Amino acid sequence: MNPRPRRLRMALAVLAACGALLAESAAGTAQAAPAVSLQAGTQTAIAPGVRYQEFSVHASHGTVYGHLLIADLSNPHVSVDLLTPGVVAAREPVSRMADARGAVAGVNGDFFDISEAQHPGVVATGAAVGPAVEGGVPVKAAVPNGQRFGPPLPPGTSTRDVIAVGEDGVARLAQLSFTGSASTAGGTIPLRGFNQYALPVGGVGVYTSRWGSVSRERAVCGTDRLRAAGCSRDTYEVTVRGGRVTAVAGRPGAGAVPRDGFALVGRDGGARALRRLRPGARVRLSDGLSGAAGLRFAVGGFPVLRGGSPLSGLDRAVAATRTAAGFGSGGRRLYLLALDGNAERDAGLTIAELASLMRQLGAESAVDLDGGGSSTLVARSPGSHRVTVRNHPSGGSERPVPEGIGLFSR
Repeated sequence: MNPRPRRLRMALAVLAACGALLAESAAGTAQAAPAVSLQAGTQTAIAPGVRYQEFSVHASHGTVYGHLLIADLSNPHVSVDLLTPGVVAAREPVSRMADARGAVAGVNGDFFDISEAQHPGVVATGAAVGPAVEGGVPVKAAVPNGQRFGPPLPPGTSTRDVIAVGEDGVARLAQLSFTGSASTAGGTIPLRGFNQYALPVGGVGVYTSRWGSVSRERAVCGTDRLRAAGCSRDTYEVTVRGGRVTAVAGRPGAGAVPRDGFALVGRDGGARALRRLRPGARVRLSDGLSGAAGLRFAVGGFPVLRGGSPLSGLDRAVAATRTAAGFGSGGRRLYLLALDGNAERDAGLTIAELASLMRQLGAESAVDLDGGGSSTLVARSPGSHRVTVRNHPSGGSERPVPEGIGLFSR
């Protein structure tokens, strides 16, 4: 008997079984993909190149209502910039920051240091998690991943991720890392922080007048992997004015940093390096945000959508009120989104659903920003010179936040 027909039938059966398994797997994947049904309302012109739209989304946890700003970055009259209270360690409502800068619309920005319940006696700084660039000038760098507030980071993302707009008017995703050094007569001290509320273990950070007057003590608490870990006992701070050390202290201080100087804060090995500096010693600073060259604006936020595809590992279970920013049309169209504060009533979107929604709205890439009680979207009415809050924030009023994304139409 010729065994070849039998082997052929067995091979075909195996192939058929594999095909069925693959089809079943593909069907399961399709069913597992977040399904959101978008119903968008009519767009309204806020200003030349800036439009506003309300929408509703039917998602896994119910119907969610949202608000969207669409900015045409190819319009020469439209620009984007960071909104702040003027310093890093301070908070104000988005509407107040927008009106102070003359923005026609905006949303809140990155997650921030809102509570220090784990560190008794330490003041919450209110400073944001990630890097920031305002008007082409770096403002701050990112805290270590383990020191962030907010939901777990998707695989492959970090606190250094930002959404940015370049001097060319094109939006993009980027990662901004701080690099710097303090040159002294005794050698060079590497710097590992810039106006950030948490420093890496063993590191030295530089704080400028842009930090504000809030105590810098929080910078030496927690570890690179655990925000709630205790504060370092081996710390040191050096104040420099006019290129010379003017004061030293065994613990990080409070109060405004001189405009003509800076403060260096060290923990553990960083503190030991700073103890070599004495009053009168010369110190020359060299620092910057790597990756920030050519950027006009940047704000921290972790990517959920990149190149038209949701990132792998996005959370599909926890629904919350969300704020997001994204861009399409090759970076020439910016989308700013904020949901109504319905998460307390068991509505909201998961991170995976947020990525799906941003793609449906037209975004090619997008980041998740601070949500919950921080979610705020403001916009002017035609002919008005002041913005109003368009979404319904949790708790019924705006939460003060450290930064926002402002849209300008000149």
